[in-house]
Amino acid sequence: MRGILAFALFLLATSAMAHDAPSGWSYDPYCCNGDSKTGDCEMIPSRTVTVVPGGYRIELYPGDHRYVTHAHIFNLPQRKTMRSPDGAYHLCLFPDENTPRCFYAPDMAY
Repeated sequence: MRGILAFALFLLATSAMAHDAPSGWSYDPYCCNGDSKTGDCEMIPSRTVTVVPGGYRIELYPGDHRYVTHAHIFNLPQRKTMRSPDGAYHLCLFPDENTPRCFYAPDMAY
């Protein structure tokens, strides 16, 4: 019985896992909802990101992220930025396009 329960919990856990970035690493489960086609995490163009004192300014327009339907400017603190292992910027918008949930940035050495 314990084995069946453990297997069921494993299946639930794997179905709730985050989807992958295009380069193959996984977004944190807290950050993403959906999959690589409909999920709220996506790589964004580097031209949309400016490093500012204390963090980042992100200026998005339709086409920069699948959820964006109008212009947005987000000012995100460095302390809430997550490391992007592929050298690209990624943004997770949840529960709507007005709310940045997670932001991934490359190391400054890139």
